[in-house]
Amino acid sequence: MPDVLVLVDHDGERVNKTTYELLAAARRLGDPAAVVVGPPGTAARLRESLARYGATSVHAAEFAQAADFLVTPAVDALELAVSETSPAAVLVPATTDGREVAARLAARLDAGLLIDAVDLDSSGVVTQIVFGGSYTVRSQVTHGTPVITVRPGAFEPEELPGGAAEWTLVPPAVDPTTSARITDRRTVLAGDRPGLTEAAVVVSGGRGVGGAHGFEVVEELADAFGGAVGASRAAVDAGYYPHQFQVGQTGKSVSPQLYVALGISGAIQHLAGMQTSKTIVAVNKDPEAPILDLADYGVVGDLFAVTPQLTQEVAARRAVG
Repeated sequence: MPDVLVLVDHDGERVNKTTYELLAAARRLGDPAAVVVGPPGTAARLRESLARYGATSVHAAEFAQAADFLVTPAVDALELAVSETSPAAVLVPATTDGREVAARLAARLDAGLLIDAVDLDSSGVVTQIVFGGSYTVRSQVTHGTPVITVRPGAFEPEELPGGAAEWTLVPPAVDPTTSARITDRRTVLAGDRPGLTEAAVVVSGGRGVGGAHGFEVVEELADAFGGAVGASRAAVDAGYYPHQFQVGQTGKSVSPQLYVALGISGAIQHLAGMQTSKTIVAVNKDPEAPILDLADYGVVGDLFAVTPQLTQEVAARRAVG
């Protein structure tokens, strides 16, 4: 079977869940081949977990300054891997960096690019959410090697015990004169909750929470579920919650098992980032709120009356087991 290149999303020590999802998607087209970009030693630390989730080979593009450049090392590594393996496709996570990597790679390869895939079949036909979530379409690349970004949460990771991955070194070829260099970093406090794109449960608050203090009920419910906290653009723009937690077209796209929307009206910008969630629960005092049309379960009522009861019930049931 042909290789399917998968760009590994990692923090240097741990493979992010989105990569395991990509490996599961890649198996529909061929043999998953993981591409790891990072400082020396990174691929060795990640190799075992990548093999456990289905990677049949690992392409290691390692050099000391790998973390000092924006996306260019990943683009270079993927371009070289494509030239050496002639893969059936290249899969990249639909993150902020991933979208830029995919676009640059497709331009270099003169190849077709498909964005925000939520499904993929064995013939290479991709299901996409387009036009801000207004339509679902099926598309296929007809020119060059398909480059596809996959929405986090669209596929379930599949652990395959006993797997082994072959090792291939990809020589780095970053040109510092034509690459954007990172000159400063600022630490963002993430807390103990799971990341938005990796959480099985996401609880989001909107303008209806009334202010930053209103997000306490959102956080309490998220903690009861062991999930992540999200926010609508309206809430973020109003200063209720930090920008890195925004869910929507201009924020993060999520597809958790459960998405709970508290005080979110359901603007198309927000729906574009969460409508592929497996189960959607909405609490809103406006019976005409668009979010209720999308929700699997809707509660018309005051979120400050409803949410604490829900939090208490979830906590009680989890305590029982």
